Amino acid sequence: MRELHEECGVVGLYGVPDAARAAGIALQYLQHRGQQGCGIAAAGPDGQIRLCKRPGLVKDVFREENLTSLPGSSCIGHVRYPTSDIGGVENLQPFAMTGQAGSFAVAHNGNIVNAEIVRSWLEKRGSLFHSTSDSELFAQLIGMNGLGWESGIRSAANQLDGAYSTVVLTADTLFAFRDRYGFRPLSLGRLGDGWIVASETCALDAAGADFIRDIEPGEVVAIGASGLRSFRYAQPAGHFMCAMEYIYFARPDSDIEGCNVHAFRKRAGALLYREHPVEADIVICVPDSGMSAAIGYSEAGKIPLEMGLLKNAYVARTFIQPAQELRDIGVRMKLSPIRSIVGGKRVAVIDDSIVRGTTSRRIVRMLREAGATQVHMLISSPKYAWPCFYGIDTGKREQLIGAANDVERICAYIGADSLHYLSEEALLEASGRSGLCTACFSGRYPTDLYGREDD
Repeated sequence: MRELHEECGVVGLYGVPDAARAAGIALQYLQHRGQQGCGIAAAGPDGQIRLCKRPGLVKDVFREENLTSLPGSSCIGHVRYPTSDIGGVENLQPFAMTGQAGSFAVAHNGNIVNAEIVRSWLEKRGSLFHSTSDSELFAQLIGMNGLGWESGIRSAANQLDGAYSTVVLTADTLFAFRDRYGFRPLSLGRLGDGWIVASETCALDAAGADFIRDIEPGEVVAIGASGLRSFRYAQPAGHFMCAMEYIYFARPDSDIEGCNVHAFRKRAGALLYREHPVEADIVICVPDSGMSAAIGYSEAGKIPLEMGLLKNAYVARTFIQPAQELRDIGVRMKLSPIRSIVGGKRVAVIDDSIVRGTTSRRIVRMLREAGATQVHMLISSPKYAWPCFYGIDTGKREQLIGAANDVERICAYIGADSLHYLSEEALLEASGRSGLCTACFSGRYPTDLYGREDD
């Protein structure tokens, strides 16, 4: 039912007995970042890299027989949601290949804004691509370098522009690195005598690891037999963590660059009340990512928090449905209003964002049909008006309701009594930092878009 598509998630382990099993646990805690498919590549005791990747959820793909086929103490893993309309098994990660320096595997989370330029350049040099995934660009660029792994990673990272948190596995080393802007999270932890990196700290917790630190923008962490060392392929171009990581994508129990996601959302809800207090009898949330903000709004306004919308956890995720009719049916199946709670009440509904508006419109209609006398929509983020080129599939700008419509027209479309958004200033206040990527709200992109502005 969600109008925003989750991103991907990565994990890497080194020096951990039965690493693939630990990776499977970590990937289950990153499942919210991608449900199309998953994969694990493991470096066995013989130095051979073995790969298993299939469509489906982690719990279904990595059953006992698949985990036992991935021996070794080092591995990388990935969960995928496509950042374009193109799916297919060929785009599942990790990618494994043999380059001039040997066999290796690579997986990443993010989106490369100059991918078409680099792909065209590689194809003219004779490279053959087996997928449309940006991760294969990393594999091709690293593999063609004959000066060693570090040189290949430096070269690839400096040729590719955009958002990426990347893990690379060789027979004896795990590499992990982030783009120079810091768009996507990547955390480092200690797991027994070994190491783990993951897209979110919740995956470290699930594996039983101790969080050490976040990998810095432009930094490469290399973990091998001699331990951990760090080097830079570039100086940071800023700390532009994607604001939507805090607002929607990440799990509430994750900490991103020193800020807990639940705490951020709760503060955002309190600031939303400070900016837009409404007269309401109850506060409800759109499950699940609106819950923390609803708690903050309820506490700040001293308005009772109620469960007005019930989520059916056993209905298949419907935001991947291509047709709008199926999305509308999915909303009705996924959420149910509780009539005895909302009936006869003025309801303040807290949600994290409005992208196309169809989901919000249906929710407002369901609440009115259930007897709500007033429905006030309050959004714990600024108005979403610009497409993302860094790993979120939002489509073209004309598909975003906030691009050509002011708040009043959006309110009329969804049928609410009032509609209010959190300001960008309050968003930054909630994060406790000045550096976030807010391009989807402001249109201020931190990178060159290489002619993609009209996407």
